[in-house]
Amino acid sequence: MIPRLVATDLDGTLLRSDGSVDARTRRAIAEIEAAGVTFVICTARPPRWLRALAEETGHRGLAVCANGGVIWDLHTDTMVEEFPVQAELAREVVRRLRAVLPQGSWAVERAGGFAHEPAYTPRWPVPDDTIIDVIDALLDPPAVKLMLRHPELSADDLLTHARELIGDLVEVSHSSPHDALLEISAPGVSKASALAGVCAQLGVGQEDVVAFGDMPNDLAMLSWAGWGVAVANAHAEVIAAADEVTASNDEAGVAAVLERLVSQ
Repeated sequence: MIPRLVATDLDGTLLRSDGSVDARTRRAIAEIEAAGVTFVICTARPPRWLRALAEETGHRGLAVCANGGVIWDLHTDTMVEEFPVQAELAREVVRRLRAVLPQGSWAVERAGGFAHEPAYTPRWPVPDDTIIDVIDALLDPPAVKLMLRHPELSADDLLTHARELIGDLVEVSHSSPHDALLEISAPGVSKASALAGVCAQLGVGQEDVVAFGDMPNDLAMLSWAGWGVAVANAHAEVIAAADEVTASNDEAGVAAVLERLVSQ
């Protein structure tokens, strides 16, 4: 049975390793939308990173950004809703992690901007108005995502530490095996929670949702959806949790499933 809504992660899932969208995938998205299925992007990326991609994919609906911290309207390029980490909670998170991982450097993401500590080295272009200061000065107004980069630990080891130290306070994840960057969201906030809100507004039940992902920040979404699909290059935890494993992101794995769904 064809779903009513398809939700997909971007990097490592829908996008190829070079960050592009292949022609087969663009065609599959168009076909699934033509069949009346709502298509929702769910990503760790901030809204400002979606503008060019929205043009490339032809997508003009809603996007779940910052791991569920922001719901963004791609058509009007405006925020629909945000779910920030309140300042006092953020300070406690920083206190706990800094005590054990003092070498880490911090950054914060807001729906309308980005800020980081002097020691934090961004891996992607940042806005011209980026604020650089110590983390204690960057927590108010509240951010939708806190990020901690560590120079020595692996991404999985950093996540393991965070689950033990702050897992009772906030949601923690990572979205890349190649970068020890911990991503921290408000309690209960994830791609799954934001997607559930979008579905509630649209009157779509979770049993009518197919979701695609590859990294730990996709786990909650794939578990929540009626059918969770991992790409072949996904993190081991994601493959273990998925209902189905498709081809890799470089082999148009998402497109292969979308084509099958449309043909049913």
